[in-house]
Amino acid sequence: MLRALIFDFDGLIVDTETALIDSYAAVHVAHGLAFDRNRFIHAVGHADYAFDAWSAFGRLAPRATLEQERHAIAAELRRRQPVLPGVTALIAAARARSFLIGLASNSDHAWVESHLEERGLRAEFDFIACREDVPSPKPEPDLYRHVLQRFGLRGSEAVAFEDSHTGTLAAKRANLFVVSVPNASTAHHDFSITDLRVNSLDEITLDALIARFVPAR
Repeated sequence: MLRALIFDFDGLIVDTETALIDSYAAVHVAHGLAFDRNRFIHAVGHADYAFDAWSAFGRLAPRATLEQERHAIAAELRRRQPVLPGVTALIAAARARSFLIGLASNSDHAWVESHLEERGLRAEFDFIACREDVPSPKPEPDLYRHVLQRFGLRGSEAVAFEDSHTGTLAAKRANLFVVSVPNASTAHHDFSITDLRVNSLDEITLDALIARFVPAR
């Protein structure tokens, strides 16, 4: 039977990824330079993809100053980002049925927990695993295995919610059921290994998940 729900954070609970891309775009536009949005979107959710975000400014550009400018814009954009649809309702339904609620993120604790605190969600999670807690981030399964170990559960007793291919792969490697919820920055990812794909978490209910992932007796 299902006993736990485990959520990703960036792009799944709060759309911090669009805010990140928009902050880079704003700095480029402010300096009169073209912004290749597709190039930045390609980087979202891919741990092995790296590129020079400030290459359009030239080799001698004051990158530290540009990064400070971008950081200020991104902070304001993120403050405006709401909790994504369906998240709180699904957590509330799981709480009402004594499910454990976990979070597994490639971001660090300071980042994740500050955003959760600002939105009144920190107390909803029984355990939060972040990149500094395990040897390897997603797409390796370490984060999900860490949460499962803390909960004393097998992968088949939990559902993971992910917005990227990297996260989906990590959850499947840990033998969880996976619901993928692509966003504007990750819609191009490969979700072929996911168990269920939805456009938003408000499209599903806990009862529907139980019906789908718990074999009938």
